[in-house]
Amino acid sequence: MIKRVQTKQIFVGDVAIGGDAPISTQSMTYSRTSDVSATVEQIKRLHFAGCDIVRVAVPDMEDALALKSIKEQISLPLVADIHFNYRLALEAAKVVDCIRINPGNIGEKSRVKDIVKACQERNIPIRIGVNAGSLEKEFENKYGQTAKGMVASAEYNIKFLEDLGFEDIKVSLKASDVGRTVDAYRMLRPKNNYPFHLGVTEAGTLFHATVKSSIGLGALLLDGIGDTMRVSITGELEEEINVARAILKDSGAVKDGLNIISCPTCGRIEANLVSAVSEIEKRTAHIKAPLNVSVMGCVVNAIGEAAHADVAIAYGKGKGLVMVKGEVVANLDESELVDRFVNEVEKAAKNS
Repeated sequence: MIKRVQTKQIFVGDVAIGGDAPISTQSMTYSRTSDVSATVEQIKRLHFAGCDIVRVAVPDMEDALALKSIKEQISLPLVADIHFNYRLALEAAKVVDCIRINPGNIGEKSRVKDIVKACQERNIPIRIGVNAGSLEKEFENKYGQTAKGMVASAEYNIKFLEDLGFEDIKVSLKASDVGRTVDAYRMLRPKNNYPFHLGVTEAGTLFHATVKSSIGLGALLLDGIGDTMRVSITGELEEEINVARAILKDSGAVKDGLNIISCPTCGRIEANLVSAVSEIEKRTAHIKAPLNVSVMGCVVNAIGEAAHADVAIAYGKGKGLVMVKGEVVANLDESELVDRFVNEVEKAAKNS
């Protein structure tokens, strides 16, 4: 397991963030928040996809007033995303579990004081959400839209909240490219112990967002940085959670579910490996035990990889072996291998 940087623990609703809490996954609805039924439907979809925290946009007072009804119908912690109009934060703070403000566009610091007071009264945290594209002018003029400018903004706003006696803080530093995002998080991490929300903003469609987020968030997670995260995708909500969970698992940040090892397609494959792996993924998707399983398609790599897996198939021509912890438990025709393999995986999961 990765050794994470120890941070202060805060709570968004009943979800702990920081400290020794698991890294949580977040997403954001795309409906108009004032459309209560559509927003609730999307939040429930995210809940069943495995999302831990959900954020909603609050661009006007109609949206802010809808939050109470939404909150009554959901079980996920609710975060209000506030830009420009601080009065929306004051209204939202009456019912939500966290307020996210963008210091680059929220306006005068007297307005931030009012938001802090409202959050103190309800004991809810504030996320300081710095975006490279909307820095305060003083920091953009001095540093440009750079990692240094993002960090300067974050440090200033953290100190401002601390001077008001407020320390239930989490911080995000997002840019639309991986380099600035990673540099900013790495630069700020040694300077405080507040939990970090990770994300590459405006990352694009499923393909591009997956690549950008895997590189950026994966690099930070390998450094031990990150307490909660969102993969921003232009597309279906569930994909944000699927990709986020995959990044967490494959980076080693969490041990959750099967790690399926399968060889790349090549001319040596002696089985319909693509079909077999696809069927195995579907039939084992419910398994949460952290097992390494291997599905290998020829003799070159099969035995060596299978010997190091919890459960494995080693395909040959028209038949193959099922192995458990390196020991052969079955030598079967190809048509029988997947059924036996899934059975052994389920047994291993129960015994893990």
